[in-house]
Amino acid sequence: MSLVYPGLNFTPLNCREDTLLWIVGVLLLLFCSLDVWYYLRAAVVLVRAWVLSPVFDITAEQTASGRVVLHDVDLCHMNNARYLRECDFARFSLYMRNGVFKGVRALGATMVVGATTIRYRRPLCVGEAFELRSRIVTWDEKSFYVEQRFVSCKDGMVSAVMFCKQNVLRSSPDKILQHLCKRKVEVPEFPEDLQHWINFISASSKALRGESQLDDKTKNE
Repeated sequence: MSLVYPGLNFTPLNCREDTLLWIVGVLLLLFCSLDVWYYLRAAVVLVRAWVLSPVFDITAEQTASGRVVLHDVDLCHMNNARYLRECDFARFSLYMRNGVFKGVRALGATMVVGATTIRYRRPLCVGEAFELRSRIVTWDEKSFYVEQRFVSCKDGMVSAVMFCKQNVLRSSPDKILQHLCKRKVEVPEFPEDLQHWINFISASSKALRGESQLDDKTKNE
């Protein structure tokens, strides 16, 4: 229906068009304010891990398949930051399937990334398929240590390898594993390369604490 005024022909928006504009506006606001694709991907990963069969071996390697797509790349190969993003999703699946997330929730704990290091050995190019192989290597009184490898499906080469220190807050890895396994679990040995990295983290923490103490002393003076 049209409303005609002298010298003006105006057709008001109907209800459907008005609703569509609101939806578009809300979506634009969301995409401008949040990394929507990250949250959607995380939800899909968690649902998929929940549907897949559980993995009862805490230290078993789990494999996620992937492919380098256009929004992953700069200069035709995977952007450095995308490797870390893919590792995030793979760890979500790892902890869901091996029960660690279940133990964390049951004990009222939480986990945060304390440190990561990644070594890039060969670029993954656009369109290239890869496997991301993740496993808990070992743990100490505060943290799990996870290794994640990007393996090219083209020739089986390890294109990148990452270590992640996953800190446990308000509990400990030992308590989580005892809750899941109903027994004391022996801690696996620390590989030499991982131990070197842990030593670096410890040295860095010590140096930064020393700097803070120096700053505090200077302020007091």
